[in-house]
Amino acid sequence: MEKIIEQTREYLKNAYVPYSNFRVAACVQTKDQLYFGANIENASYGLSNCGERSALFYAYSHGVRKEDIQAIYVVTTADVITTPCGACRQVMAELMPRDAKVILANDDEIQTYTVEGLLPHAFDAESM
Repeated sequence: MEKIIEQTREYLKNAYVPYSNFRVAACVQTKDQLYFGANIENASYGLSNCGERSALFYAYSHGVRKEDIQAIYVVTTADVITTPCGACRQVMAELMPRDAKVILANDDEIQTYTVEGLLPHAFDAESM
């Protein structure tokens, strides 16, 4: 776990954050591979993309599917552990197994959740 967190931390430098200066890096872990992403901002904030979604979309673009994903790591340099935003939680609920680990880290601590734990009663295909 520590090794993946350190690798993810390296991707903080790839974040494009000229407005918030709040860097987020994420890593999707499958059985065989790691897929990294960082947050990318836009002057029109609604067009920004969080690090979690960047990593998930990158993994899916390379053929990964829900059943392949074991965990997602989310790393920031914030003073407190930062949980994923609502949009990221919804995307995780769609693209990751409900029992997949969500590992959150900053410079001082690590917390582990599951997708289900972060978004119980998620809106999904069965809700339609």
